[in-house]
Amino acid sequence: MADIRITGRMVNFTRLTFDTNDHNAIRQQLTQMLQETASHGTLVIIDSTVEQELIALIQLLISLDLQPMGVIDGILSNEARAIQFPILPADNKPLQRIKATKEQVVEAKPEVEPAPTQDTDEAPAKPSRVISHVTSYHDEILRTGQCLVQDHGDIILNAGINSGSEVIASGNIHIYGSARGRVIAGAGGNSAARIFCHSLEAELVSIAGTYCVADDIPPHVLKKSVHIYLNDHQELVFEVLEF
Repeated sequence: MADIRITGRMVNFTRLTFDTNDHNAIRQQLTQMLQETASHGTLVIIDSTVEQELIALIQLLISLDLQPMGVIDGILSNEARAIQFPILPADNKPLQRIKATKEQVVEAKPEVEPAPTQDTDEAPAKPSRVISHVTSYHDEILRTGQCLVQDHGDIILNAGINSGSEVIASGNIHIYGSARGRVIAGAGGNSAARIFCHSLEAELVSIAGTYCVADDIPPHVLKKSVHIYLNDHQELVFEVLEF
């Protein structure tokens, strides 16, 4: 029996693009973003439009509980090669990330309320805003070259998605139309996430990194209303919905 096995697995990354090499400014902005989105532990890819001290930037991201996994080929490539840090190819035609028509945000209350200040005229500090769940609603067809992402919850599309488009959610995905692009639920490892669509014609479907390309989707579910989920063995299950 071989000691090495090769298996396919999808992993969702967040791409951070830096237009500054002021690490104090980067720390301040990222700290605020993380407080608002609770993205701690997120796998990140580094992209930069300016020269950076790469090792210091990696250390900064780690100190903020992010996990740097590589850099986009470009300005930082030579520094990355010098420290044997992974380099990912630059996008030839990156997808256009669009905003959802609307979002519903559920915020969690902080565990510890800030203590009131005494003998001062200063107002008490406001508690940090922590988002526990977001549901994105999109009313238009997701067109070729477009990408809709929700890192902290579910996505509900009231129309379909075209070939060459992509929808990514950390939670569930509901598509009330034809799913012809790439549908990625449970991004970040949520194996309880599920996919629902009215007509399955996808180029790729994935839940928590387990994926299936178009050629491997069971023929009997194609162009049907389908419920997709992971079983106890972390295998994709395609279930036709009967109405």
